[in-house]
Amino acid sequence: MTNVNNEKLSSARFAEATDAFVEVFTASVDFDKRMAQQDIQGSLAHAKMLCKIGVLTDKERDDIICGLEKISTEITEGRFTWSVKQEDVHMNIEARLTDLIGIAGKKLHTGRSRNDQVATDIRLYLRSEVEHIAKEMTRLQTALLNLAEQEADTIMPGFTHLQVAQPITFGHHLMAWFEMLCRDQERLQDCYKRINVMPLGAAALAGTSYPIDRHMTAELLHFSRPSANSLDSVSDRDFAIEFCAAGSLIMMHLSRFSEELILWTSAQFDFIDMPDAFCTGSSIMPQKKNPDVPELVRGKSGRVTGHLISLLMLMKSQPLAYNKDNQEDKEPLFDTVDTLINCLRAFADMVPHIKPKKASMYKAAKQGFATATDLADYLVRKGMAFRDAHEVVGQAVRLGITTQRDLSELDLAELQKFSPDIGEDVFAVLSLEGSVASRKHIGGTAPDTVREAVFTARKSLETP
Repeated sequence: MTNVNNEKLSSARFAEATDAFVEVFTASVDFDKRMAQQDIQGSLAHAKMLCKIGVLTDKERDDIICGLEKISTEITEGRFTWSVKQEDVHMNIEARLTDLIGIAGKKLHTGRSRNDQVATDIRLYLRSEVEHIAKEMTRLQTALLNLAEQEADTIMPGFTHLQVAQPITFGHHLMAWFEMLCRDQERLQDCYKRINVMPLGAAALAGTSYPIDRHMTAELLHFSRPSANSLDSVSDRDFAIEFCAAGSLIMMHLSRFSEELILWTSAQFDFIDMPDAFCTGSSIMPQKKNPDVPELVRGKSGRVTGHLISLLMLMKSQPLAYNKDNQEDKEPLFDTVDTLINCLRAFADMVPHIKPKKASMYKAAKQGFATATDLADYLVRKGMAFRDAHEVVGQAVRLGITTQRDLSELDLAELQKFSPDIGEDVFAVLSLEGSVASRKHIGGTAPDTVREAVFTARKSLETP
């Protein structure tokens, strides 16, 4: 026998009650209740606007405000009773409001629909969370700047193809991470502009016949403007997709940071020491110190990218306007928010405690003929064509490989066999210190340039 529930919102339309399983299957309150405060915020603004246009009396407006504030306190203190029978966060709050203040609670829904109500709640929620995420990113960026400034002179190998390429400084490498996060911040700020548009007033899909003042409501809710088309207003989830795209890029960058940290903590690299508080041991191997936090962040990047794909697939075939499919937008969005905040927090807490192993970094930079390009540039400055210089240096490298010596360890006579243009001054060029110091241009790895970049970046973070 089918289990049914006779308590259903707007049930007068239906000849039979909703199946109990279907009621649970279609309910969203278990996850959308996290938008409760945003729902109350939107209802407060809507009530004030309804009073202004004469739909509510002053007393009804005040009763609604008082009731919603009481509900807000109940939710904050964990005393609110959520019911799956009311389907979602909106109807749970409306039902409780009607219990508290009577018929005025039922009047609150005048001139709006759950379609524009949920669209408004999501935007209010996401707007707040973007601000939270941006603050965590700024905290991480600040940590990177502080460490980069501290390690502006610390020499390490730079890599291409994961092979030693040229010497750089650890500070310069950290500033590359910083630049990635700067682009992420810009994307978030740009995404925020499209989040901050108010759909409330679009009602179910066609607007409302009541003389509502959408500009007043938008101003009360601090939206930049009301949305322009009622059909689009209730069905648009581009802003959520765009946020998840920005979030996927943030997580991709954190995953790249993680990969390098994981490599650097290995015995094979031995470039850094990770703080014990962000690592774990092995259940069987007592010597192990596993970089679990970076590994988890690297893994969670796929989770956020998956949410982006999920939302794209959710929206790709939907006709206008609202469809029940859109109930599936919240869980991927909420989890993206939670994952971003947690990963950024973990990195912002961890980065200040990373300790570079300078001797290991320096030793690694001495391997792989990292100053070969510097020797080629030296010959070009002596008047040789770069392609000829490239050939000369290749011969010198071959000698170094054969004799197991770095270019800086070859004597002058040996180097001059490859080109008489090479003089005693070449050894300043072939040193790691001379190599990094020579790159003084904007964006270069020279220690003073890194410190200037940190100074400029810190000023930009301080500017609203």
